[in-house]
Amino acid sequence: MARRAKIHVGLEIGTSKTCMVVGEVKADSAVKILGIGVTKSAGVRKGEVFDFTQARACLKDALTKAEDASDVEIGSVYLAVTGSHIEGVNHRGTYRLPDGQPTVLPEHVEEARTIARDVHIPQDHVYLHPIIRNYLLDGLEHSASPVGLFGKTVEADFHIVHGIGTRIQNSIKLVREMPLEVDDIVFSPIATAQMALDREQRERGALVIDVGGGTTDYALYLNGAIAASGCIPVGGDHVTNDIHLVTGLPFSKADRLKIKEGNASADPAKSIGSAKLTDDRGFAEVEVSRSMLNEVIRQRLEETLKLVLQRLPSGAMEAVGAGVFLTGGGSLMRGFSELAFDVFKRDIYRPESPEISGALASFKDPHYATAIGLIRYAQILETERATPPGLIGKIGSLFWPFGK
Repeated sequence: MARRAKIHVGLEIGTSKTCMVVGEVKADSAVKILGIGVTKSAGVRKGEVFDFTQARACLKDALTKAEDASDVEIGSVYLAVTGSHIEGVNHRGTYRLPDGQPTVLPEHVEEARTIARDVHIPQDHVYLHPIIRNYLLDGLEHSASPVGLFGKTVEADFHIVHGIGTRIQNSIKLVREMPLEVDDIVFSPIATAQMALDREQRERGALVIDVGGGTTDYALYLNGAIAASGCIPVGGDHVTNDIHLVTGLPFSKADRLKIKEGNASADPAKSIGSAKLTDDRGFAEVEVSRSMLNEVIRQRLEETLKLVLQRLPSGAMEAVGAGVFLTGGGSLMRGFSELAFDVFKRDIYRPESPEISGALASFKDPHYATAIGLIRYAQILETERATPPGLIGKIGSLFWPFGK
């Protein structure tokens, strides 16, 4: 079916689910979700593929569902990647203008950008994103390129994301065997932030936390620019495993108990009595102390959030004015918002993008935040690629040494 609007596809191969979202970007920049294909993941642990055959079968199933739901033949995707091996660091490049040249030229800015991107990384790592944070001209911060202004010293401040090349390459190989092309590779929390935050929230300072099955990703924005990003290899499945170890319940029943009866808040009123699961006939199948269940859940999630807090720059939360935005399936745990407030001492929100529409109500589900964020990322990246040199925005392009 011929469509005038541009169609992008976002793909997340996660620990608990493989999700493919088809989105249509209209002429007025509005995004409409045409279809979602999702299946339970297998062969993926902590966001990384360990059983290629199982992961490939899951991806094939998600692709078929997405094509059926959207009535679109999918040929390429924007691929989200995560894992504890992926790191985000800030680096600044400084260039002093030659004597007798008081006006900043494009080549001066590019020289500062080149120096900023020259970050030493481990030998087995590759660069994923060079994201421009801001420029400085004689120490004064500029959000846009200072070309044409007067000054002596130009600085470019970048957020550089890098990770182990072979692990990322294996995810690409998995996609290509569908066969699909990879339009771009995006660190998951950066994609999630495109859905979760608007410009004003980034300017005021915001922290996005995406709690998945095997990982917790985060991205911090201050003064409109990304200030930190990373992945902690702990997620909702670890909470379930803790319940399994403490109660002796099978993993599947421990997960049901967590979802149906658990509460992560420290409110004593939520921990009175027993938590129960019933079988198909309505008889009590499992019964455990509610206080014990909630304590196990709270301890693991509190530890995870504190790990995120420790990874952030010193004093960063004091500059977070917009609040903390929770996404991912793990964020749906009862009492999680209250727990997050106790840890970060900031307002807690569950983001919902008003610029995205679609026939499916499920596009608002936090399970799909990353895959939908990839659609927004693709939209913004296309706009930036059409922008004249020297005026590039704050996402930046991906450079990938293995080629596409």
